[in-house]
Amino acid sequence: MRLSGFEGKTALVTGAAGGIGRAITRSLRDAGARVVATDTEAALAADPPPDGVITRPLDVRDAAGAEALIAGIEASHGPLALGVHAAGVLAMAPLLDMAAEDWARVIEINTTGTFNVTRAMGRAMARHGAGAIVAVSSNAANVPRMNMGAYAASKAAVTMLIRCLGLELAARGVRCNVVAPGSTLTPMQTGMWANDGGAGERAVIEGSLDHFRTGIPLKKLATPQDIADAVMFLLSDQAGHVTMADLFVDGGATLRA
Repeated sequence: MRLSGFEGKTALVTGAAGGIGRAITRSLRDAGARVVATDTEAALAADPPPDGVITRPLDVRDAAGAEALIAGIEASHGPLALGVHAAGVLAMAPLLDMAAEDWARVIEINTTGTFNVTRAMGRAMARHGAGAIVAVSSNAANVPRMNMGAYAASKAAVTMLIRCLGLELAARGVRCNVVAPGSTLTPMQTGMWANDGGAGERAVIEGSLDHFRTGIPLKKLATPQDIADAVMFLLSDQAGHVTMADLFVDGGATLRA
């Protein structure tokens, strides 16, 4: 099955300088979409998105900035048809030891940032009576994780926010779905394994009783392209009757559908 519904359409990707966001940006470009890739100015400078896409800086904590960005995109490139929100950060610490400012940063970027961006996307698409939004959440939204309470809480909120948005926008012809990756070979993931000689990756695959964590039944980590492929399906015409779905892409680690 070849996915369709991308040629000539305007798409926006947040978090486009990250591993997953970059893979999604490339996939949309290769499928014929007109892609606007956003991230912070520093992230775009350090790791520019692929050639052939339009870049615009955005701090997802800036609600007015998100609205202005989409207004500018529509003025220059036509109606926004496809939106992917992949921006996010991770902070690792036991909840009892976590600094209040670290908690606030994770919630502001992951949860409030999702609200700011997808609300702006949804408003634009509702005006046109069509569109598809996908947010990259996490399987940690559904399974408690040691030392990841802030991240897991933020992503649980993201998942329900998008599903509620999908319910509100369904009658306007706008579909909203979630992709929930598990451990994926991105700098966010591998940064936790610095100088461990590969022990971190093995532990994730095999699981850890000490951390109450199951392993990965498929015995491998996801690649960013694995996540991008799931996002592309949910954006495509072939998913035209799919909305409010929460698609796990974690090699079976969550042990649920």
